[in-house]
Amino acid sequence: MSFCALLITSVSVTASPNIQQWQSSNGTPVWFFEAPQLPMVDIRLVFDGGAARDADKSGLALLTNSMLNEGTASMNTDEIADAFANVGARYSASAERDMAVLSLRTLNEHEAMEVALDTFTQILTSPSFPEASFQRLRNQMLTGLQAERQSPGAIASRAFQAGIYAEDHPYASMPAGHEQTLADISLEDIQAFYQRYYVAANAVVVIVGDLDRRQAEALAEQLLADLPKGTPADPLPVVAELSSGVVNHIEHPSSQTHIMVGQPGMTRHDPDYFPLYVGNHIFGGSGLVSLLSGEIREKRGLSYASYSFFRPTREAGPFQMVLQTRNDQAQEAHRVMMQTLSDFIENGPTQEQLEAAQQNITGGFALRLDSNSKIADYLAMMAFYQLPDDHLSRFNERVNAVTVEQIRDAFQRRLAPSRMLTVMVGGKTE
Repeated sequence: MSFCALLITSVSVTASPNIQQWQSSNGTPVWFFEAPQLPMVDIRLVFDGGAARDADKSGLALLTNSMLNEGTASMNTDEIADAFANVGARYSASAERDMAVLSLRTLNEHEAMEVALDTFTQILTSPSFPEASFQRLRNQMLTGLQAERQSPGAIASRAFQAGIYAEDHPYASMPAGHEQTLADISLEDIQAFYQRYYVAANAVVVIVGDLDRRQAEALAEQLLADLPKGTPADPLPVVAELSSGVVNHIEHPSSQTHIMVGQPGMTRHDPDYFPLYVGNHIFGGSGLVSLLSGEIREKRGLSYASYSFFRPTREAGPFQMVLQTRNDQAQEAHRVMMQTLSDFIENGPTQEQLEAAQQNITGGFALRLDSNSKIADYLAMMAFYQLPDDHLSRFNERVNAVTVEQIRDAFQRRLAPSRMLTVMVGGKTE
C-alpha cells in the first residue's frame, strides 16, 4: 500500500466509530484503535500527574517521570536501554502541566513485543529510583535553570506564567521547577509522588496498532495487573480572571526585547473552543499570513515573527501573543500588537478571512494524523480530558460550522485587552 493510501485509510478509520473503549479489570479506561497497515503497536499510558501536582515542590512531577527508566527491581538503566534496543522498541516519557505520559512503540512480532512489554511494565510498576540517577537528573535540571537566566525568552515565559495565575494556583509554576524547590526535593518525595499519582485509578491507556480487540485487552491487563488501584487526583482549582492590566518590564542585557501579552484563556472542554480556535488562526495563529503578522511584520517591519495561541488545559490555559523586536522598537511593537487585537475583538474577521482559515485548517487536518504515533497522541489527549470519541470525526465539521458572528462574540466575551499582562524582557534604550 502506498504512503498516500495508508494516510487516507488511517485518517478515515480514525475518524469513524472504530475507536473502541472499555475499562480494565482494575477500572482504568482503555482506548483502542486497530491499525493493521503497519506491524507496529503504539502505547500511551497517561497519568494525572503533571506539574499541576507539584504542590510546593515545583519540578517534582518532571523529576519523578524522568526517574522511572533509571532502574527497576531487576534491571539497571543500561539493561533497560539494551532490552528496548535489541527488539527495536522505543520508550519515552514526558511530564507536562496536566499530565505525565509513558510511551512505547514496538513491533507486533510476538517475541519482540513480549520483551518490550515486559520491560515497559517493569518501568511502570517497579522503578527502583537509584540515588546516583536522582542526583544526576536533578543536577541536569539545575543546570538547565542556570541556562535559562541567559535566555530572554525563557525569562519572559516564567514571568508570564507566574503573572497570569494566582501565586497559589498549580499552573503558576513551570514544570522544570525552581532552583530552591529542586534543591529541597528528596528521593522520598519522588517515591511518594510516584505512589500517589502513578496508580490505576489515575490513569488512561491508549493502544494503536496491528492488534485485534482480544490482544489489546490482554495487553492492557498485562500493563496494569501489578499497578495499585489508588485514587484519582483531586480536582484543580478554577483559574481566576485578571482584575487589571499590568506591564512587567524586566531588564536583560540583550539587543532584542521579548514581549509576551495575554491572560487566562480556555479549557479543553470550553464551549467557545471552536470559535476561539478558528478566530485565533485568523488573528495570529496562521504564521506569516495572520493579521497580527501582517500588521507587525509586513506593514511596519517591527518583528520577523509574531504570533498568538490558546493553550487549552484542564483548567483555563493561557491566551498568549508573542514577538521579539529591537529594544528601541519595543514600545511601538507592543502598541501595534494591542491595537490589532482590539480591532479584531471589535470587528471580527471578514467572511473571506474565515473561509480561508477554514480551508487551511481542514485541508491540513490529515497531516496531523499521518502516523500511528500521532493518532495515539490525539487519542491520549481525548481520553485524558474525557472528550467525546467523535472529537476527531467531527473536527472539520465543527470548524466549518464556525461563523464570523460566533468569533466576534467569543472574542468580545473572553478577551479583555485592558486586563492583560504584558511581560517585556530586554535591554534599555537610549
